[in-house]
Amino acid sequence: MKVLLLNGSPNEKGCTWRALKEAANTLQAEGIDTEIFWIGKKPVRGCIGCGGCAKNNSRCVFSDDPVNEVLDKMESSDALIVGSPVYFASPNGALVALLDRMFMAGGSFRLKPAAAVTSARRAGTTATVEVMNKYFLMSEMPVVSANYCNMVHGHSAEEVEQDLEGLQIMRTLGRNMAWMLRCIEAGRQADAPLPAPETKIKTSYIR
Repeated sequence: MKVLLLNGSPNEKGCTWRALKEAANTLQAEGIDTEIFWIGKKPVRGCIGCGGCAKNNSRCVFSDDPVNEVLDKMESSDALIVGSPVYFASPNGALVALLDRMFMAGGSFRLKPAAAVTSARRAGTTATVEVMNKYFLMSEMPVVSANYCNMVHGHSAEEVEQDLEGLQIMRTLGRNMAWMLRCIEAGRQADAPLPAPETKIKTSYIR
C-alpha cells in the first residue's frame, strides 16, 4: 500500500513539507509506503474547460507542468494527502490550478482515502482545508480525520517543530490513514463488494 503526499508549496522544504513529513514518517512506521511529490515553482496552467481530458485517457491536454505526472502517480497510489500553505485565506494558486485539472481529468481517485493539511503563520487555515476537501468529497474519496484540524503553524520548518500539537495532529492523521487502508484491504480480502457507481447525471438549471 502506498500514500502519495502532494506538497503544494513553492518552497520545497518549508512548513508544508514539515507537516507532510510528519504524516509520512508515521505512515512508514505503520508499514505504508509513501512518496512526497513537490509541485515545484514553475507556473501551472488553469483548467480551460476544453473537455480534452475525456478524449485523452483521463489525462490533461497540457503536458508542460506536473498535472499528468501526478495523475500517473495516483494510478499506483492507494491514498492521497494534499498539503498547502495559506495564501489570502486560501490554498496556493498553483496548487488550485493543478487540483482543478487533476480532478476534472478524473482518473484514479474514487474510493481512495484522502486528506488535506495546511500550514500558516497565523490564520486562514480552516478556509484553506475546506477548499481542498471539496475536491475529495466530489470525487467519492473517503476523507480521513485526525484529532483536530489538519494544520500546523509557523513561519519556517524550524518554527513548525515548536508546534507540538500540530505535529501530533499529523501523526494521528498518518495512523488513521494507515488504519483505513488496512480496513479497505481487509474488505477486499473478504470479497466485500465496493459500492457500485451510477452513471453521472448532470442537470442544467436553465433550460
